[in-house]
Amino acid sequence: RRWAVPDSSAVPVFCRHSWWPEKQSLVLCLRSSSDMSLLSKLRLVTVDVTGTLLAYKGRLGDYYCMAAKAAGKPCPDYDRMHEGFKLAYTEMARKYPCFGFAAKMPTIEWWRICVKDSFVKAGYDYDDETFDKVFKRIYSAFGSSAPYSVFPDAQPFMRGLREKGITVGIVSNAEYRYKEVILPALGLNQGSEWDFGVFSGIVGVEKPDPKIYKIALEMAGNVAPEEALHIGDSYRKDYVPARSIGMHALLLDRFKTADAESWRQSGAPVLPDLEAAQAWLTKNPTEEPAEEPLGAALLRRMAEKL
Repeated sequence: RRWAVPDSSAVPVFCRHSWWPEKQSLVLCLRSSSDMSLLSKLRLVTVDVTGTLLAYKGRLGDYYCMAAKAAGKPCPDYDRMHEGFKLAYTEMARKYPCFGFAAKMPTIEWWRICVKDSFVKAGYDYDDETFDKVFKRIYSAFGSSAPYSVFPDAQPFMRGLREKGITVGIVSNAEYRYKEVILPALGLNQGSEWDFGVFSGIVGVEKPDPKIYKIALEMAGNVAPEEALHIGDSYRKDYVPARSIGMHALLLDRFKTADAESWRQSGAPVLPDLEAAQAWLTKNPTEEPAEEPLGAALLRRMAEKL
């Protein structure tokens, strides 16, 4: 039996108790309203990386231009380069998903083919010697902290969760360098900001496949989905698959995207940043599933008798 001392912030809720194996009864308990926040129910929070924790600095063309100039070539057209990269990346991801995981393709080779095809599709077909010089600079740049900036709310948000005893995981369609080089170089370290990472290039599963979220639950110690929350910036890749397996989920709209309103209309919580997410987690009450069809009037009358 559970007993609670009433206080000014107490909220009546129904608790199911087993008195005998074959019987169950409903008992009205008092629980502090602060205990009903979603945060109080979580054991795990997973976060996306790009658009959630990090942003790209500058434009893709900036880095491709610097690499071309260093090899003695003129700066490629930014718009053509951007479109060429999108086409090449999409094609590589289709042929060799998860950065070539199933094909056992080295990550550097995956990127070599992708970058080469990006230039070709943009109208720049360098000889092998020139391309090698260009590619080395591009691969090195995107394997460092140079092209990225950390949102100022990322580190305190992650550390704050861990200080409360909540496990923090990263779920990202990214290759191994994010785990081993990029995130640590940006001050987001395993052991201080996050506990584990599920990176598509390492596990061979990528968003929006719900399996990547199931892997996260397992890595966190077989946490139940209802005790986990995922935060990302893509309705299709973050919100839908996480919710499909029973996790809580919310979306960040840091850049005021045109799709954000449709996300809201679909029922997704959409917030501007992680500071707002922290406030939402603390104040937002979770819906308690009704154990029995009990009316509000009955609840009020029983509460008044206590």
